[in-house]
Amino acid sequence: MSRLFGTDGVRGVANVEITPELAFQLGYAGAVVLARHATGKPSIIVGTDTRISKDMLQAALVSGITAAGADAHLAGVVPTPCVAYLTRKYGMHAGVVISASHNSFEYNGIKFFSAQGYKLPDDIEDEIEQVVRAGFDQITRPAGTEIGTVYDRSEAAHDYAEHLKRRLSVDLTGLKIAVDCAHGASYAIAPALLSDLGAAVVAVGIEPDGVNINAGCGSTHLELLQNTVRTHRCDLGLAFDGDADRLLVVASNGDIIDGDIIMAIMASDMMAKGTLKHNTLVVTQMSNLGLDIWAKQAGVNVIKTKVGDRYVLEAMLEGSYSLGGEQSGHFIVLEHTTTGDGLLSALHLLNVLVGKHTTIDAARTMVKILPQILKNARVRNGAQQAVLCDEKIMSAVQNAESTLAGRGRVLVRASGTEPLIRVMLEGEDIIQIRKLADDLISLIAESYGV
Repeated sequence: MSRLFGTDGVRGVANVEITPELAFQLGYAGAVVLARHATGKPSIIVGTDTRISKDMLQAALVSGITAAGADAHLAGVVPTPCVAYLTRKYGMHAGVVISASHNSFEYNGIKFFSAQGYKLPDDIEDEIEQVVRAGFDQITRPAGTEIGTVYDRSEAAHDYAEHLKRRLSVDLTGLKIAVDCAHGASYAIAPALLSDLGAAVVAVGIEPDGVNINAGCGSTHLELLQNTVRTHRCDLGLAFDGDADRLLVVASNGDIIDGDIIMAIMASDMMAKGTLKHNTLVVTQMSNLGLDIWAKQAGVNVIKTKVGDRYVLEAMLEGSYSLGGEQSGHFIVLEHTTTGDGLLSALHLLNVLVGKHTTIDAARTMVKILPQILKNARVRNGAQQAVLCDEKIMSAVQNAESTLAGRGRVLVRASGTEPLIRVMLEGEDIIQIRKLADDLISLIAESYGV
């Protein structure tokens, strides 16, 4: 039986894989497990993004939480990092986010945060999963005054915005900024925050209808933001994903600036200020070789982890490092946050640019990104590990690496959130690596495609 929790909580198609029954069970089990690690009656804050399934799943989740004797505090539609922050601020025992992040609307997910605002460690997730698998027949249900209560915390978004202003206030007067909120959790807070700080804001992706989250917009579909930046002659564009824990940037000419470049800009500034602990940046295997080349020249140490911001965070905590992130746009600045935070990362980047009196167009030139191809092969549910153990496919991967002859690399991995095999190639010749990637995708699809 496969593990219930993936790299970013429990995720799947809403009402098919992520059902109200499962949401109830996770709420109940989460409250039961947290009660073992808490003093007094557990309190759990719950936030959602804008998906059509949010109300259905929230109702079931909260029923489970309160049925287990814990109180549920409803923050409404807020970014994932808002829940992580408010879990600490409000003194909650845990936080829960109902979101499938960058996935399309038919997906949803449930992820927990600890009382300290960190994603739950594997052992606590395993404990919750064990309770779900075992069922609740042997658990004594609370009754009377021991049943949990539901509280409205509609002030959550305001408290989070004020926190961001306190941590990284920056005068954006004179800047024209385009922002794409992916019709997701940041649709209200992001434009208002940037405007409050003085920017002239052109906002798109701010009309959620439950089914348009991440649809042709946001950090996974940057064409809309690129066109907006060019059309309105903006200084730069900021793109968030559905739950606003990611940030990608668009330059004034519409070029995409990915997470590797953003991290280099941040790391360079922090190193100059003496706040880049141990002069080290923590990234994942997906980071471009161009970042390694820059880091070596700049005197920055690079530590690489498995893909997933939880693994970046683990390495950061273990080594007492201050900055880490992913090429895809998750950034963790431990001085300010405990998880990926798109809005906070945007303010951090803008602080650097304003403080140095420079533009994103100029700052981006410090890193030369090598050509990279990233393609996905959709496979049957449960087939991911079989792909990675298939001798024919692994032999093809080795042949592709030999073809690159040390002047590029190949990475084939299973997605932690979808039934996908992700194939990434880097090299100096874009035509060559595109063909190698297509060949690998075709080979995977032949045996394991849907």
